[in-house]
Amino acid sequence: MIKQNNKVLCIAVHPDDETLGCGGTLLKHKENLDEISWLICTQTNPQNDFYKIREEEIKTVSKKYNFDNVYNLKLNTMQIDEYSMSDLISQISKIINEIKPNIIYFPFRGDVHSDHRKIFEAAYSCTKSFRYPFIKKIYMMETLSETEFAPAINEDSFIPNVFVDITQFIDEKIEIMRTFKSEISEHPFPRSEKNIKALATFRGATAGCEYAESFILLKEIL
Repeated sequence: MIKQNNKVLCIAVHPDDETLGCGGTLLKHKENLDEISWLICTQTNPQNDFYKIREEEIKTVSKKYNFDNVYNLKLNTMQIDEYSMSDLISQISKIINEIKPNIIYFPFRGDVHSDHRKIFEAAYSCTKSFRYPFIKKIYMMETLSETEFAPAINEDSFIPNVFVDITQFIDEKIEIMRTFKSEISEHPFPRSEKNIKALATFRGATAGCEYAESFILLKEIL
């Protein structure tokens, strides 16, 4: 039987979410010759001096992952609530239909950042099997500085049921994260190298390996 490679889409509300949430997993997909695509949803104000820096960071990170496709909706960061749900669904649906991924990684629906919650709601609307029959697996990912700050109530708690051994890729994940210079700082900052490794260590202990990333499987069609 000929192995059919996966077509993977990671939906990153902000650049760096893909690395924090599933960077090691994306590297593993790439090693397995899967096609990986990166959908960035937001951008900083183009009038801001930081805009050019962030654009260069995105180019660098794209090369390090060797993404097959990179898309950017260029929505205003911190202002996703100002867009209509129908507009968000339309933009995301167009890209999903173009890529036709069989595996999608979403932000966690309970993340404390409202941008994450709104994008999850819009993106999940683009997974109905009768409209998007090519989608076979849907995961929510754990994003440091967002997921762990969600309210400590059952419906907003991240309780993973899928673990990916990223031991081989942990150093590369952290090296890629260093590209986003303004997003990483010293411990106890949530996105410190120490904390990234600590979370991977903790998830690895659950999975029986040295380092792991964890996910919530929302749907799997066999």
